Amino acid sequence: MRHRTIGDLRVGAIGYGAMPLSIEGHPDERQAVATIHAALDAGVTLIDTADSYHVPGGEPGPGELLVARALSAYGGATDAVLVATKGGRGRTADGGWSVNGDPRHLKRAAEASSARLGGGAIGLYQLHKPDPAVPYAESLGALKELLAEGTILRAGISNVGTEQILLAREMLGERLVSVQNRYSLEVRDSEPELRLCAELGLAFLPWSPLGGISRSSLDGPSVPSATRPYAAFHAVARERGVSPQRVALAWLLAQSPTTVPIPGASRPATVTDSAAAADLELSADELASLDG
Repeated sequence: MRHRTIGDLRVGAIGYGAMPLSIEGHPDERQAVATIHAALDAGVTLIDTADSYHVPGGEPGPGELLVARALSAYGGATDAVLVATKGGRGRTADGGWSVNGDPRHLKRAAEASSARLGGGAIGLYQLHKPDPAVPYAESLGALKELLAEGTILRAGISNVGTEQILLAREMLGERLVSVQNRYSLEVRDSEPELRLCAELGLAFLPWSPLGGISRSSLDGPSVPSATRPYAAFHAVARERGVSPQRVALAWLLAQSPTTVPIPGASRPATVTDSAAAADLELSADELASLDG
């Protein structure tokens, strides 16, 4: 697998988002562990999770515990695997999402995440979402303290705008290594943040990177103009003999040299197919058709 960098680390160009393994509708433990192992077998070395990835009404952390168990049970080497987790969000009993950027909460949450992941320093800890009730600088201050204390080795932020990225870079310096925003062929409103990350050398981790890819498999002049961008991905996939999902991830890699998509999956076959996108290089003509 081709590689990209997150701070001082090289990781596989395609990561894995483990959220589907522990929220509602998740697979059983055997399938979940097999999915993580399939990702590792395919060369994935970035696994993304969060303390809030649990079913409504549940306790924080089952996703982190699952990742830790899967890594412990893996038959191969895991020294190069970067586990990225997040803090600052929660689940409500009705299935919604809450946000808590209070520095005291973030520090407690990071310490609990560290314990669930095995007790060592967290490789990459990300502030999950800005809390409108807490000045963003105060939440970032908690990350700065966690870095100084050695609880976390690298910091990231998520669901942010350009001003928040610049503030985080000012406060955290080179210890800020990544930004995780929603970005896909369907949702591209984080284009300014993607470009800023490229300028600053920050990894850009698109969440929900396959949004829109299953919308249409049709192509041709009779297809409504709003649907044609999606159909183009299916057309390239047919020509290449690969899945549209793989084409979508390869397209994301072509958007910026610092992009590391983190597609989710709940089956080994799906994560294996996604990982193969790291070695799918699209031609200039193909990219032009996809961007059109």
